[in-house]
Parts: sequence; C-alpha cells; structure tokens
Amino acid sequence: MAETKTVVDKLRIIYEGIFSMPELYAIIDNWLREKGYDKMEKKNIEKITPEGKNIELLLQPWKKITDYAKIILNIRLIATGITEVEVEREGVKVKMNKGRVQVVFDGWLVTDWENRWEGKPIFFFLRQIFDRYVFKPYTIGYENAVAKDTADLHGEIKGFLNLYRYK
Repeated sequence: MAETKTVVDKLRIIYEGIFSMPELYAIIDNWLREKGYDKMEKKNIEKITPEGKNIELLLQPWKKITDYAKIILNIRLIATGITEVEVEREGVKVKMNKGRVQVVFDGWLVTDWENRWEGKPIFFFLRQIFDRYVFKPYTIGYENAVAKDTADLHGEIKGFLNLYRYK
C-alpha cells in the first residue's frame, strides 16, 4: 500500500470582499498547468440561496516526480454568499463578485504509489530499510518540493485576492 506523508496541513486563505470568481479559477488552472500538475476535480457543488451562491470546490492535482514518489495537493475552495455586483474600473462598468472565500491547502507526498514494494514481506522490509537509509535525502528533497509548490500556489492566490482589496 502506498505511504502518504502530510507535508503541509491546512494552510488557509480567508478573504471577504469584491473579486472575480472566473479569474480565481483561471489563476488556479494556469498555475497547475505551468507547474505540470494533472488536475483532478473531486467535488464541485454550487447552491443558490437567498443570500447568494455557495460554491464548494475540491481539487486534488497531482504530479509524478519519479516512479516511486508523487506530489498531491489538496485544494478546498469554499465561497459563500457570492453575489454579482457592477464595479467601475477605469471608466468601464465590469461585473464582479462579492462574498467570502476560504481556500484550504494540504500537501502530501505519496511514496511507492504503484505498490511495487508490497508483493512479499521481504520486499516490505527492504522498502523500510531503503526509505530510512538510502532514499532519505531524496525524500527530504521531495518533501521540500511539496512545501514549495503549496506555498507558491498559496502566495499566488493570496496576491490575486489582495489586488482587489486596494482597488
């Protein structure tokens, strides 16, 4: 069975105000495409209430590093009370969204994801030895890559949302 190590746990962004939901989706999509992640959408729920739209999106993009290790990012976007407003930018009226957005990030490193070391008990034992002594420098590098990618996406989204705070 593949071994999953949590590297980043519940890194959050909370924003309330005016923003563009389609642009937020595009920022996430473009970042994933640039970094070579395969996007997997686990959940996409949209409810319309009297207060506005409620959107819940769960993405689990993944990237294969080697045949032994892969990175999985867990991105949970919860938008509540989303209403459409018109904002004047540079003399032009533009449709934007207003509401509350919360984005939660988790970063996981999955090793032996193809279950090659699980066939016999001796292979499992050898895998433990290799993980502890031989693959340790590589595993640390992979964990740093998970942390870096998660922090990079966090910064990208936070920067995007903070742009609207000062307009």
